[in-house]
Amino acid sequence: MAITLAFDVYGTLINTHGVLTALEGLVGDRAKAFSNTWRDKQLEYSFRKGLMQNYETFAVCTSQALDYTCAFYGVDFSDGQKKELMGIYRVLPAFADAKEGLAQLKETGFRLFAFSNGAADALEVLLSNAGIRELFFGVVSVDDIKTFKPSPAVYSHFLRQSESIGGTAWLISSNPFDVIGSISAGMKAAWVQRSPEAIFDPWGIEPNITVTSLIELKEQITNYEGTE
Repeated sequence: MAITLAFDVYGTLINTHGVLTALEGLVGDRAKAFSNTWRDKQLEYSFRKGLMQNYETFAVCTSQALDYTCAFYGVDFSDGQKKELMGIYRVLPAFADAKEGLAQLKETGFRLFAFSNGAADALEVLLSNAGIRELFFGVVSVDDIKTFKPSPAVYSHFLRQSESIGGTAWLISSNPFDVIGSISAGMKAAWVQRSPEAIFDPWGIEPNITVTSLIELKEQITNYEGTE
């Protein structure tokens, strides 16, 4: 059976800090800190809503996280400025290694899927604008089952939708919670360490492989599967 690769989107393929230029025009030298807080709250809100079984879309989590971040930094964006920032989130850029890394994997014969907390329609727009949609066999969204990563139900949903099984499916993510969640659900996983300062959670559940670039994945996964 062909190996299936599930790629997390935000933070793994797509650079969520692509809003920095717009933020610099609004908050100056606080732009990076603002962006980090916004991203952290976005994920926190998805975790909390999932645990509470009080589902709202990832776009709602993102919007509410923006409101929180504005309050945290004491800035008062207009509705138009918030709408502009939310619009940028739909056209964020891919990381520089994404297209080449994905193309290598597709040419090798791996089955590639985008797998995300984002809603399917938003993902289609985002991946198309980033120039990488055509590299995927399909897009799988948690929105179908109304909860978020790292719920075990989300990874089971991916396996059903991709018609794959845990032993032949990998999760590729820069988010340790996603890697740990997928391994706990029976998949294999690669952690993309996007920054040398990034720390993997010390839970005793380790990624099968760790890479610093998507271009390393073809060789690393091929070698790993060859030793299984």
